[in-house]
Amino acid sequence: MTTTQNSGTVAAFSEPTKKVTGGWIALFATAWLGIWMAQLTPIQLLLPKQIEEQLNAAAWLDNVVAFGIISAIAGVCALVAFPLSGALSDRTVSRFGRRRPWMAAGTVIFSASLILLGLQTTMVGIGVFWSLALIGFCVLTAAITATISDQVPVNQRGFVSGWVSAPQAVGTILGVLLVTELALATIVGYVLVAVLQVVAVLPFLLFTKDAVLPADVARPKLTGAMLLGGFWISPRRFPDFGWTLLSRILVNLGNALGTTLLLYFLMFGLDLGESAEDSLLLLTAVYMVFFIASALGVGKLSDRIGKRKVFVYVAAYLQALAALILAFVPDFTIAIAAAGLLGLGYGSFMAVDQALATQVLPDAQSRGKDLGIMNIATAVPQAVAPLLGALIVVVCAGLATNGVAVSADAGFAGAGAGFAGLFVASAIAAALGGLAIVPIKSVA
Repeated sequence: MTTTQNSGTVAAFSEPTKKVTGGWIALFATAWLGIWMAQLTPIQLLLPKQIEEQLNAAAWLDNVVAFGIISAIAGVCALVAFPLSGALSDRTVSRFGRRRPWMAAGTVIFSASLILLGLQTTMVGIGVFWSLALIGFCVLTAAITATISDQVPVNQRGFVSGWVSAPQAVGTILGVLLVTELALATIVGYVLVAVLQVVAVLPFLLFTKDAVLPADVARPKLTGAMLLGGFWISPRRFPDFGWTLLSRILVNLGNALGTTLLLYFLMFGLDLGESAEDSLLLLTAVYMVFFIASALGVGKLSDRIGKRKVFVYVAAYLQALAALILAFVPDFTIAIAAAGLLGLGYGSFMAVDQALATQVLPDAQSRGKDLGIMNIATAVPQAVAPLLGALIVVVCAGLATNGVAVSADAGFAGAGAGFAGLFVASAIAAALGGLAIVPIKSVA
C-alpha cells in the first residue's frame, strides 16, 4: 500500500527520489520554528528565572547547580523517550500514517506540560513538568525528523536539514524577545511558547502526507528485550553510524556547554547584573544571523557538491575557536564576535550533520528508532550540559579562590575562572567531535 505525496508515490520503506516542494519545506520549517521556540526559550530564559525565583539563593552557584540537576533528570527521560517513540512510530499502522499520530501526541504532551510547568511553585514540581515537557519534545521531534528519511531524497537533505537548523536560532531569539520586551511573567511566557508551538506544528500535521504502513506488513513484535537491544547499534557492524553518533554527541555537548549557561555567564562571569537579559538578546541576535546564513547556505552547498564530512569537520572547529575566545577574552564586545563565530559553526554543523545522519542509518525499516538514537545525541547533551557545566564552574571557581566558597558577596574573580574553565571544556568537546567524523567511509 502506498500514499500519494507531492504528486508522487512513496512507499513506507522506499528510498525517496522525488524532491519535496517549496510548500512542504515551508510547513516543515514553520513546525520547527514553534518547536525550537518552545524548547529553547525555557532553557535560555524561563527555566533559570523560575528556578531563581523559587530557590531565592544568595549564592549564584546554587542557582546554576539546581538548573543543572533539573536539566540532567530531564535528559535521562529523553534518553528513553527518543528511541522508544521512534521505534513505535516505525511500527504504527493507522490511516493517518506512521509519523503523524506521534507528532500529534508529542505536540499535546509538550504544550500541556509547559503550561503546567509555569504553575509550579516547588523545585520538585519544576523538575517533574520540565521532564514531561522534554518527553513531549522527544516524541514530536523523533517523528518529524524521520520524515526527512521517509520523504526527502539524499540530494536535497542538506538544504531541508538547514530548515531544521535555521528556525532554531529564530525560535530562540523570538521567544526571548517576546518574553523580555513584553515583560511577561514566567507563567505567561510558558503559556505563550506552548500555544505558539501548537499553532506552528498544526499546519504540517494537517496538510502533509505520511506513508501508510500496510496492516499485513511483517513487523517484529516490540518487546522489552527487543527495545533494549535496539538501543545498541554495533559500531563494529555499522562503524559509520557509530562515528556519526560519537561526533554528534561531542559537538552538541561542546555547543551546549558554551550556550546553556550563557545567561549566568553574563550575570556573574561578566558582572552585567540586571542588564544581562538585554545582553543575552543581543548575543542571540548575532548568533541567529550567522546561524541561519550558514545552515541554509552550507546545507545547499553540501547537496550541490555531494560532500558532507569536510563541512562537519570545519564547523566543529569554528565552534571550538568561539569557545576559546570566550574563555581567554572575557569581554562583552569580544563575546559578540564569538557569538557570530559560534552561529556560523553550529549552523553549518546542524544542517550538514543531519543530512549525514540520514545516510548512515542501518535499516530503512527502523528509520524512526535509529534517528531517535541520533536525536539523543542532540537533546541529551543539551540536557546534561547545565549540570556538567555547573560542576566545571564550581571546580574551576573553587581552584581560583583556593577552595573558598564563591558567593555573590565574594566577588567575581572565581566566577570568571569558573566560566573560563567551562568554555575550555566546550572547545575540547567540539574539537574531538570534529576528529570523530574523519573515519567515516560510506559518505564523502
